[in-house]
Amino acid sequence: MKHIIAPSVLAADFANLQRDVEMVNFSLADWFHVDVMDGVFVPNISFGFPVMEAIKKYATKPLDVHLMIVNPDQYIERFAEAGAAVITVHYEACTHLHRTIQAIHAAGCKAGVALNPHTPVALLKDILADLDMVLIMSVNPGFGGQKFIPNTLNKLRELKAMALQLNPELIIEVDGGVGPHNLEALIEAGATAFVAGNAIFGAENPTEVIADMKNIKTGLLKI
Repeated sequence: MKHIIAPSVLAADFANLQRDVEMVNFSLADWFHVDVMDGVFVPNISFGFPVMEAIKKYATKPLDVHLMIVNPDQYIERFAEAGAAVITVHYEACTHLHRTIQAIHAAGCKAGVALNPHTPVALLKDILADLDMVLIMSVNPGFGGQKFIPNTLNKLRELKAMALQLNPELIIEVDGGVGPHNLEALIEAGATAFVAGNAIFGAENPTEVIADMKNIKTGLLKI
């Protein structure tokens, strides 16, 4: 499949949110990436339901919702009702991960699991077949604009090898320090979906950056 570009709304101009949402609508991007932070699981607070509903009001592309919160189970139905197409929870935040994934699917959404930089991908082996997506964090979650962690490439290769055996249709997403400068290496390591915030919304011409990322070609991996 063609790789997925998911601009991170966290980096948008909140004073002109409708403008930025419509920019993504008319770009070659595939999804909106929506980071939800509670100030407990990560040291930052971001979108709640009213902001997400405001994004959904104007968005014409799916909302890829990343829950960086404790006890995500209690909010799954609310996020689905607010317009989420994909709901990703953190492995580190879920005591009963299989049950959480079942709840996401029951709510009518695709289910993803995110891994912090220190969490090995091997821990997902027993649940990988039940997932639609795995999100590899290439920075420590909580803030935008951080530097990419190089070991992410090794984690992507390991996850790709595991997915080929257990779930060949798995979407492998990467988030943190992603942009045109490292997209080719990430694709070649096995990633198929890319979250980019500052690289897109901080650019002089965001739609051009999105087009560059969407149209990048690699010779080593066909996806």
